[in-house]
Amino acid sequence: MFAKSSLLIIVLLAGASFAAGQTTAIPLVPAANWRQVSSEPLGLTVLRNWGGDPAVEREYGVTNLEQRTYQLGKINVNVIVEPASDATAAYGLYTFYSPLGQEPEKGIQLAVLCSEGALMARGKNFVRFLRPRDSGLSDDDFRALLIYVGGTRPPSQVLTMLPVPMPTKDLVPGSSKYLVGLEGARQVLPDFRAYLLGFDQGGEVQVGDYQTGATRSRLLAVSYPTPQIARIRFGAMTDFLGINRVQGAQTIYGRREGSFVFLVLNADSPATANALMDEFRVAGQVVRDEPYPGDKPFAVQVLELILANVILILILIGLCVVGGVMVFLSRRVAAKWFPDWQWGHTDEETLIQLHLERQ
Repeated sequence: MFAKSSLLIIVLLAGASFAAGQTTAIPLVPAANWRQVSSEPLGLTVLRNWGGDPAVEREYGVTNLEQRTYQLGKINVNVIVEPASDATAAYGLYTFYSPLGQEPEKGIQLAVLCSEGALMARGKNFVRFLRPRDSGLSDDDFRALLIYVGGTRPPSQVLTMLPVPMPTKDLVPGSSKYLVGLEGARQVLPDFRAYLLGFDQGGEVQVGDYQTGATRSRLLAVSYPTPQIARIRFGAMTDFLGINRVQGAQTIYGRREGSFVFLVLNADSPATANALMDEFRVAGQVVRDEPYPGDKPFAVQVLELILANVILILILIGLCVVGGVMVFLSRRVAAKWFPDWQWGHTDEETLIQLHLERQ
């Protein structure tokens, strides 16, 4: 899935300057002849060496790791590839480990620099780039490695599968997190009763910190498979957390829209909380679905399926018989009422015979 290219030359042309006849200095990213020299499997426990948490990784579907070594001259860089359950899970790991306050790397989508090197999400893979210290590796060469391994952006079909990003207005860089389980939620939301989010019922949570004036508020957008589940979970949160009841600094504001629940923590006023929640627009439509089978035993459902197939086969046989009878009757009618029409005569009657006799 990773795009590989040993040649990287980025040339930016300023259209306005060109049209005005001005000379502009264009920086070039030098080509870096990176190549992969080795690959080996690793266990999840080694993630602790780089600040990883095996329990969180398992929530996103990671069961094994691959360590690749890339070489440029005498410099070796280790890259840890973590296959997650799907592209959404890989994106979740990328957001979970993205450092707070760090902007994404310019020109490389879903990539960010961190203390160990860099993080990237590509397809169903979450990738860690372990930049060696005091190796003399330049920033341009390291950036070239990121592009060599993962390209400048994921495939477009992968991007359409990812969750809709949090509203960017006043969003603190690196604070957006996508959570799918309790282990990750407990670390991102240490003062929140994470069990109320209902991960066991298909809940998925996006978290973002917003700087509104002197106050930093935290916005939670929780999506559920159905509006019914969202209503039940929001009711439980209201009972246990006292949502929308003034409790000083501990006040939690929230609302439910369809299958989504929105919560705002640490807001200084209802107006601030409502302004954050108003950034979301939820629209839905009603579609016809298959009837729910109810409490029928599985064996009964299988028998009904077999019976339906038998009925379908009998209908097809009946249609074949009726078609054959219709063909027979149509030929008889044509022979009686349209004697000159070939359809009403057998092949023997319409066969042209040449009586050739030897002279």
